[in-house]
Amino acid sequence: MKTGFIGLGHMGSAMATNLLKAGHEVTVFNRSPGKSRSLLELGAHGATDVAGACHGEVVITMLADDIAVADTVLGKDGVIASLAPGAIHMSMSTISVALSKRLAQAHQQAGQRYVVATVMGRPDMAAAAKLFIFAGGDPATVEVCRPLLDALGQKTSNIGPEPSAANLVKLTGNFLQAAVIEALGEAIALAGKAGIDRRAYVEVLTSTVFTAPAFKIFGPLIAEGKFEPAFPAPLGYKDILLALAAAESLRVPMPLASLLHDRFLRLFAQGGEKLDWSAIGAFATEDASDRPTAITSSMSSAP
Repeated sequence: MKTGFIGLGHMGSAMATNLLKAGHEVTVFNRSPGKSRSLLELGAHGATDVAGACHGEVVITMLADDIAVADTVLGKDGVIASLAPGAIHMSMSTISVALSKRLAQAHQQAGQRYVVATVMGRPDMAAAAKLFIFAGGDPATVEVCRPLLDALGQKTSNIGPEPSAANLVKLTGNFLQAAVIEALGEAIALAGKAGIDRRAYVEVLTSTVFTAPAFKIFGPLIAEGKFEPAFPAPLGYKDILLALAAAESLRVPMPLASLLHDRFLRLFAQGGEKLDWSAIGAFATEDASDRPTAITSSMSSAP
């Protein structure tokens, strides 16, 4: 398919690469220059602006937050101003439910089609085309995008005809992952203070009862105090804020999400903006200790 791809961060670059490998014709654009070189070498076309990436059947956006998406899609010479009638915008960014609804309305008024295809998975899963994808929107339009989705992930789940439902599912998924981080942090802190080897403890748990990927990914990071920014903490914080905003609009109390919100604020107050979001899992150990902990060391050595 003739496809535009906007947003070439760690996830976006890997995803665009897989589209090229699957034989799709891809035109790429990134707001910050210099990230398209490897994709051009693989055969991608380079666009100099948003409009240049909107000449195909589908344009995909994979951007960091609401501000970037709103500017790219709704701004002057943005996606809506540039996309042909009947063409598809597939939003794969993690954005608010409110903005997603706004985009759906704007595309409908412009005679364009809009689907959401949020993803779960870290950059290594994106590179391996093993993402889990949650699709929302008109089923026929989602099916048009199926060849692209199949090139990007191992499974696509159709959430329903409302595009923003897929955004909400992604936000709740990230909330659950952050909750796992907090729970692991507390359990590891308790076991460690009792004199149990933290790494051995995590190995026992993740090889028996708690074998889900979240436990296997975050448990060792917390036990070893290695918080390299595979998923930068500010993005995790952003997703908790968006989940809380959705909860407020629906009058759903989320006390655990409020706790996670405060954990992230504490991380940033101590200088941990450049760490992986799993770094919030180290606070339970810090609370239980009168000595510097792994998170303190990670923050002092962070670039």
